Amino acid sequence: MFNRRLRRRHMGYAAAAVTAALMGSLTASVTASSREPVGFDLDNGNALIGVIYPRFDSVSRAESLGRPIPWTADHAMLVEMPWFDAIAPYHPTAVGIFSDLGRRPPAERTTRNKNIAVVYAAFTSLNAVLPQHKAAWREMMQAAGLDPDNTAEDRATPSGIGILAAKNALAARKADGSNRDGDANGRQYNQRPYADYTGYKPVNSAYELRSPSRWQPNTSSSRDVFTVQEFGFPQFGRLKPFSYRSPQQFQVPPPPNDHLLDAKGYRRQADGVLQASAGLDDRKKMTAELFNDNVRPFGAIAAQVVIGGGLSTEKAVQYVTTSIVAGYDVTVATWYYKRKYDSVRPFSAIRHLYGGRKITAWGGPGKGTVSDITGDEWQGYLSGLAAASPEYPSGVTAVCLAYTQQARRFTGSDKLEIFVPAPKGSSLVEPGRTPASDAPLRWSGLSDFAKDCGQSRVWGGENFPASVEAASRYASKIGDLSYEFVQRKLNGS
Repeated sequence: MFNRRLRRRHMGYAAAAVTAALMGSLTASVTASSREPVGFDLDNGNALIGVIYPRFDSVSRAESLGRPIPWTADHAMLVEMPWFDAIAPYHPTAVGIFSDLGRRPPAERTTRNKNIAVVYAAFTSLNAVLPQHKAAWREMMQAAGLDPDNTAEDRATPSGIGILAAKNALAARKADGSNRDGDANGRQYNQRPYADYTGYKPVNSAYELRSPSRWQPNTSSSRDVFTVQEFGFPQFGRLKPFSYRSPQQFQVPPPPNDHLLDAKGYRRQADGVLQASAGLDDRKKMTAELFNDNVRPFGAIAAQVVIGGGLSTEKAVQYVTTSIVAGYDVTVATWYYKRKYDSVRPFSAIRHLYGGRKITAWGGPGKGTVSDITGDEWQGYLSGLAAASPEYPSGVTAVCLAYTQQARRFTGSDKLEIFVPAPKGSSLVEPGRTPASDAPLRWSGLSDFAKDCGQSRVWGGENFPASVEAASRYASKIGDLSYEFVQRKLNGS
C-alpha cells in the first residue's frame, strides 16, 4: 500500500501543469508565475486558465487521490458543467443543460461577461461541492478582482447568471440516484455519501474464492492495518446519462473466458497477464501509472487542445463540457456492465490457477522479473493502487476511448502531440528506482494514446485483454454521442 505522502510527492512533479479535476477537464502547461495570477484581464483573458484552474488544480488532485472513477466523474459534472449554462445566455442560440437562463442582447456578449459568469458559477459550485476549501475559492475570486460576497441571483448580470447556473445544476442533480448526500432510503443520521443502497454483495469474500469467474474483493495494508475492498459505487450504472437513453442500448457481451464455460480460455487470459507482467520495462510501468490517474492523462490532451489551440473562454468551456459529458456517460455505462457481469480480476484468477506453484512475473517493487514467485504471492504492478470494482469491462480503457473520441470530434483530427513528464525515480510503485532516468511519455496521436491506455491495464495486472476489447464496443460511440449532445445544446435544442 502506498501512502499519501508518496502520492503527493509524485503529483508535485507536475507542478508546471495546471490541472482540472475530474475525469479529464483541463490540464494546462503554464509557467509557475502564472499559478498566482495578478490583475487578471477579464476583457481579454481566459478565466479557466488564468483564474479557476490555478487554484482548483491542487485541491482537485488531493481530493481525488484514491477515489474511484465515478467520484471523479460526478464532481467534475457538478463543478464544471454548469459553466456551459453560465455562458449560454451570451451565445446566439445555445440553451443550458440544466436550466434555461434566457438570452442576453448582443451588446452584452463580451469576453468580460462570459469570464465573470464562469468564475461565479465555479465559485458557487466549488463552495457547495468542496466547502472545506472555502478560503481557496475566495482567493480565486479576489485574483479575478470579483466580489466573493456577491450572491445576488440576477438574470440580468453575469455574476447572477453564473450563480444561478451553478445552483440550478446542483438542484437538478439533487436526487439523481448517486447518493452523494448519503441519505438514500431515508437515512437521517450518520449519513454516508455515495454508499451503496442497492444491496450489492460479492459472491466471493476476500479470503475465499467460491466462484472463480466472479469478482473477489482485494485486501490492502497501511501501517500494518489490513482493509478489504468494497465495490465502489455499484449504483452508478443506474444513473441517467446525458447523451443516450440507457446503457442497455450498447451491445456488450459477457466475458468470453468464463471459468465454467471455457477453462482453457480462462487459463490463457491469466497467462497473458503474467506474460505482460514478466515483460515490464520503465516505459510500461510509468504508462500504467499515468493511466491509473484520473486526471493527468486527460489533462495532457486538454493542454494541447485548449492552450495549444488558443481557445477563448467560450470555446474552452465547450471543450470541457464535452469531455465531462463523455467521461460521465461512459462511466454510467461501464458501471452498469461491471455490476451485471461481476467479473473476476486477474489477481484472483492467477492465485486460483497457480496457488503455490512457481511462475515467471514481476516480483514486486524493486524485484524486477523473477522465476520463483508463486501464484499465491503474485500481484499486479498496480495492485497497491487497485480499483475496487469488478473487472469487466475496463473502466480506465472506456474513459480513454470516450475522451479521445470527443477530442477527435472537437478538433477534427486524430493528430495531437501529447507529452507527460516522467522524471527519474518518480514512480509511486517503485519510488526512487523507476524510471532509472527521465523518461517522458509522448504520443503523436489520439489513437496511439488510447491504445496504450488500454494496454497499460494489462501491463499493470488490472485487466484481461478481453476487458479492454469490451470497452471498445461502446466507449468511442459515447464519445461521439457526447460531442453531438453538446452541439445540439449550442444549436438551441
